[in-house]
Amino acid sequence: MIPNILSIAGSDPSGGAGIQADIKAISANGGYAMAAITALTAQNTQGVQAVQMVAPDFVAQQIAALRADIRIDAVKIGMLGSAEMVNTVRLALDGLDVPVVLDPVMVAKGGDRLLQADAVSALRAALSMASVITPNLPEAADLLGQAEADTRDQMESQAQALLALGPKAVLLKGGHLPGRDCPDLLATADGQTWLPGPRHDTRRTHGTGCTLSSALATLLGHKQALPQACIGAKAYVSGAIRHSDALSVGQGHGPTHHFHALKVTQT
Repeated sequence: MIPNILSIAGSDPSGGAGIQADIKAISANGGYAMAAITALTAQNTQGVQAVQMVAPDFVAQQIAALRADIRIDAVKIGMLGSAEMVNTVRLALDGLDVPVVLDPVMVAKGGDRLLQADAVSALRAALSMASVITPNLPEAADLLGQAEADTRDQMESQAQALLALGPKAVLLKGGHLPGRDCPDLLATADGQTWLPGPRHDTRRTHGTGCTLSSALATLLGHKQALPQACIGAKAYVSGAIRHSDALSVGQGHGPTHHFHALKVTQT
């Protein structure tokens, strides 16, 4: 059975992040992608020029329409933008007993803030609805009100602190750590597990957080156990980055190659 995966996130017209990346990642991992759009953005690979939030009530209507008609097997939550949106989505998903992957989208790759500063506390309070959260190191620091981790020991401490906020699991992404490796840390009530990975020397990393969380939600929708799903999602994103030089998109932080495993015959 192909799982139905709902992404609740903002739109990226350049196609590398947001809803567009989510749909690609879900499809590439064997899911049927659905979307409730929380925000429209004017952006490209060089940055975000403008953001237009969708009315929270209309986002709730999008989710309600899907729940009334379509089986939902997993949910990915990305850009929410405001405290009101955080609370609206939380209520809209109430009673839906499926895996929920929450990617705390707070700052874009180019440094543009995508979550209002006064909404951080609302997002922190909403972490308990997540089966797993997937923050990078700056996002983890923002959620905890701490300095950004720059060692593995600090990552372990912050992952445990995030777990104490209520999510069932934390996948803390270590891409911002110095060094040649790119280790992620999975923390659950059963303990912590390091997921090693290589660092790819490229600027084509736009939307990697969106892509990872969507792939993870899809693999969980396939009924994979969380550790296996995390390993699979990380391997998928690593491949998408590794093959990103097949694309020529923009002058800034280019996108990853979501369909790198697809064999295309050229004539």
